[in-house]
Amino acid sequence: MDAILFLPCNLPSSRSLKLPSSPFHSLLATSEGYNDKKTNSFDQSIRGCNSLLYNERKFSYFIVRCSSMEQGLKPRPMRKLMPVTDSPDQEQSSNESDSTQITQAHPSALCHQIERLVFFKKYKEAIELFEILEVGGKGSVRSEAIGASTYDSLVTACISLKSATVARFIFRHMIESEFNFDQYMMNRVLLMHLKCGMIAHARRLFDEMPHKNLVSWNTIISGLVDAGSYDEALEMFLIIWEDLSDVGSRGLATAIRAVAGLALVAAGSQLHSLAFKIGLYDNLFVSCALIDMYGKCGYIDEARMVFDAMPDKHVVGWNSIIAGYALSGYSEEALKVYYEMQNSNVKMDHFTYSIIIRICARLGSLEQGKQTHAGLVRNGFGTDTVACTALVDLYCKWGRMDDARNVFDKMSRKNLISWNALIGGYGNHGMGVEAVAMFESMLKEGIVPNHVTFLAVLGACSYSGMLSKGKEIFELMAQDPKMKPRAMHYACMIELLGREGLLDDALALIRNAPFSPTRNMWAALFRACRVHRNLELGKLAAEKLLGMEPEKLGNYIVLLNLYNSSGRMNDAAKVLDSLTRKGLRLIPACSWIEIKKEPHRFLFGDNSHPQSKEIYKRLDALMQEIVKEGYLPQRRCLFPDVVEHDQIILGYHSEILAITFGLLNTPEFTPLQVLQGHRVCDDCHCVIKLVSIVTRREIVVRDASRFHHFKNGACSCAEYW
Repeated sequence: MDAILFLPCNLPSSRSLKLPSSPFHSLLATSEGYNDKKTNSFDQSIRGCNSLLYNERKFSYFIVRCSSMEQGLKPRPMRKLMPVTDSPDQEQSSNESDSTQITQAHPSALCHQIERLVFFKKYKEAIELFEILEVGGKGSVRSEAIGASTYDSLVTACISLKSATVARFIFRHMIESEFNFDQYMMNRVLLMHLKCGMIAHARRLFDEMPHKNLVSWNTIISGLVDAGSYDEALEMFLIIWEDLSDVGSRGLATAIRAVAGLALVAAGSQLHSLAFKIGLYDNLFVSCALIDMYGKCGYIDEARMVFDAMPDKHVVGWNSIIAGYALSGYSEEALKVYYEMQNSNVKMDHFTYSIIIRICARLGSLEQGKQTHAGLVRNGFGTDTVACTALVDLYCKWGRMDDARNVFDKMSRKNLISWNALIGGYGNHGMGVEAVAMFESMLKEGIVPNHVTFLAVLGACSYSGMLSKGKEIFELMAQDPKMKPRAMHYACMIELLGREGLLDDALALIRNAPFSPTRNMWAALFRACRVHRNLELGKLAAEKLLGMEPEKLGNYIVLLNLYNSSGRMNDAAKVLDSLTRKGLRLIPACSWIEIKKEPHRFLFGDNSHPQSKEIYKRLDALMQEIVKEGYLPQRRCLFPDVVEHDQIILGYHSEILAITFGLLNTPEFTPLQVLQGHRVCDDCHCVIKLVSIVTRREIVVRDASRFHHFKNGACSCAEYW
């Protein structure tokens, strides 16, 4: 690979380093205090860190000894566990049945119990027991009672719990007990601060460490990358390269992750060259990081080159290249790589399944998503939070709300994204009551909503016409200073007001917004004016929209429909003339339906399908049936997939052809699902409602506006889309 290496083996001081042509030039400015810290006294360092972390308490002086400076570095503390009974629960019940007995027990026995609890991953119980031990000791529990192995276990518990409060508690106790910090424990404490989100405190602690090894550097750099401080992480990588000239595979991989976060592909190429130079090109960590970096930067060919060169393709490498293809928009290629992975007999993990499920949701491949779901359960990942959240999203996007709810209910742990996915799914399918109920259940469980949550529940109220509940939630959001409504939330409320015909109130909300109105806000008002045929206000909204998006065809189409449905044919002709002058044209739209894992595409009046004769024959018979149900063609409409002379044969719209094909090729009573990129027209909407009656089929159409669930002659959109 041709690339300029930006890291020579012997670099000058980082403060005098000048590389004008380097992509890191803006990142090489030194940070005050990196190399100017006085580290001759570790006592001063710890006291300085302590004053930062615990300013609510005043300590006169701490005697802190760093045994690594006098005795050399110690290995990791070895735990001497007491005999373990058949069940950790039995141990816990036998030792914690009475808090009074615990405080009277010998401290060393309690320390062994803490270590056992951590060993069995009972982290909360371990911390609680440690708190009891401290209270029982009344400040007299010293380092001879609590050894390095116990503190090491407590740090493990804190890292797993990710609690900043617990981290402060443990670190304070270590200082008060005059614990001997060797290099291993200092690195562990540093990691604890990083994992608990105390980035500034961790950085201060790192700067004041009198001795740093490669683990120390890798820990702080990795923590900064995890926290999103990519530029600062790269600065520190340059410093470690200057000081040690040996960053190790993990350090180089972390630097590549930082480059990926900044999307600096030129810098990534230089790190790629560095990997060649120091003999780490075949390293698993480095190769996977390079694949991820190139994929995120949009250089998928380079990512594939690195992947193909891997001598031993680990599951992480497969996941990285599949995600790279998906991120670059090559979903079909991503599935092909997934099939290659299956044939290579590599054991997949929950990340693999999560990626493939998201790809299936994007491609609309519900059957492939179901197969992936089966593989997820079969391989023991049926309760994984990330994968199950992706499944909820997949089923929601394809109208399988019962399946989505079933997956959600079986999740052992639900995060905010899981709740948002299900609430949004209910809302998109017109199930506003269920969406609001889920929102209220989330609040009862103590889950704090974010802007996405409020957008989902407000959208649900809008789609279902729940005006009073929508106002209540919007006001609840406005009362929280940390959760002020954004433009997207205002757009939901404008649509909700417009749906109920309160156009003046919707316009007032736009004008009283604390920011400039966005296109989504004007578009919501425009849709309301189209439905309620308010020409004057609709023209105002149209002018605002066309000013913001003069080249967007959809805005002209909606305005054309508004004039046409109101009999303003001269104005409609002017819109058509404007389209011609701008070079915009009404292009044939397309609809898709998947039958037996194979997608089928239909255009307006399509005759290219092998079953065209059967489709049109069935469609003619179907039209005769719905005429008996009272169908009258609506001939005064113009839409993206129709030109003027095609208005006579409205029944041949692409979505109607797709539905007819589905009726021919699926068993009776099987639900049908159609996907299309344009808004379903009024006439087709009426036709599909009647088809759902005469065929007794449930039909789901996902158009450019929303999901339409047709069942027994009714639609979930309630005639507003």
